[in-house]
Amino acid sequence: MKTKSTRRGDFLAQMNRIVPWEKILSKLSINYPKPTAKGGRPAKPLEVMLRIYFLQNGFNYADLSMEEALYDIPLLRQFTGVSVDAIPSDPTILHFRHWLEKHHLSESLFEEVNAHLASCGLFIKRGSIVDATIIHAVNATLD
Repeated sequence: MKTKSTRRGDFLAQMNRIVPWEKILSKLSINYPKPTAKGGRPAKPLEVMLRIYFLQNGFNYADLSMEEALYDIPLLRQFTGVSVDAIPSDPTILHFRHWLEKHHLSESLFEEVNAHLASCGLFIKRGSIVDATIIHAVNATLD
């Protein structure tokens, strides 16, 4: 089966290669909820939720729109590593975002990613689904 390369697909493939996922996950896992003896529903895998969070920010998805996009777009499910029967609900996506904010991780997360990208000569240009892109940055200094 032949498929056409798309800008979204190219962007996600490049993001998958250049974001330091393991480094970020190891930092976030310190505060991420662990299963307890009390029971309850276990948290979704941290990497899945983190990748969803990156999609939300890169493509400007609201929580409900993100859930629906995961059902509608196989490429997004492939990027997040989630199957159709395990897609997080929009309240779960909201709770993850609130968890990041509660622990003041959102800003430091993107600062770390941007610093890593800058060290590779790259930066992320925020856009919409049709134009989100990773761009080679010109090495410039301010006077």
